[in-house]
Amino acid sequence: MSESSGSTIERFKGRMKNTASFLRRGLPFASGVFATLVAILIYHYVLVLPNQLTTEDVNASVAQVMASATAPPAYSAQVYQVIQPSLVLIQTEERHQNAESVSGLGSGVIVNSFGDILTSLHVIAGATRITVTFADGTESEAQLMMEMPELDLAVIQALDTPLVIVPATLGNPSSMRIGDEAYVVGNPFGLYGSMSSGVISGFDRTFRVPSSNIEIPGMIQFDAAANPGNSGGPLLNRAGHVIGIVTGLVNPTDENFFVGIGFAVPINVAVGGMGGSPPY
Repeated sequence: MSESSGSTIERFKGRMKNTASFLRRGLPFASGVFATLVAILIYHYVLVLPNQLTTEDVNASVAQVMASATAPPAYSAQVYQVIQPSLVLIQTEERHQNAESVSGLGSGVIVNSFGDILTSLHVIAGATRITVTFADGTESEAQLMMEMPELDLAVIQALDTPLVIVPATLGNPSSMRIGDEAYVVGNPFGLYGSMSSGVISGFDRTFRVPSSNIEIPGMIQFDAAANPGNSGGPLLNRAGHVIGIVTGLVNPTDENFFVGIGFAVPINVAVGGMGGSPPY
């Protein structure tokens, strides 16, 4: 073998060694690159990624929540729940000498833990029999305990009271203003537990009791509907507190139906006539 051939073989062997050395050094790097590429492919094509919310998605979710939300009850509904256990239906019977009887009806409200019922005097005036019906359905005869003719008010008490007596909460008429909400709950035309709503229309009005010469000053004027059967029932504020006792209405005709002007005795005056004092 010639000297030039030997040199060529040696150079070839050297290059092979260099190539092998390069491959040994580059193999870890290539493996890392390959692993990274595989991880990227798995992340994008195998894993399920959440979709980004759009404005329409957010609006739809908000609309769904708002549609399922329960609105708070109206003030009137809360007022009714507060006063209903204290409301009383009053029915009267008046017998005449000719054996004929005349029936009447009205409303009343329990004002203390003794079961005293405050009502209008003209509701029970002349009655030979008074029957009261409480919110739980208890029915009993009642007797007159006190008259306040100057205010057209009376206090009656049932002979048989329910096991649980729920007196109404008495409010402060002096805290009311013209335009404040006002509610009337009673038994117009015998329709038990009927409710009407309106506003306070005025203060310090004078009301003449029908078929009498009695004039009652300092009355509360309101425009919540009141009809025969509402007399003696409560006038309420938006908290369900009694601020007056419904006494009468004004009608420019001879008819006895409501035209927008009703009157109530302020509850502080009524309770004062009973010999008590309001809780404020």
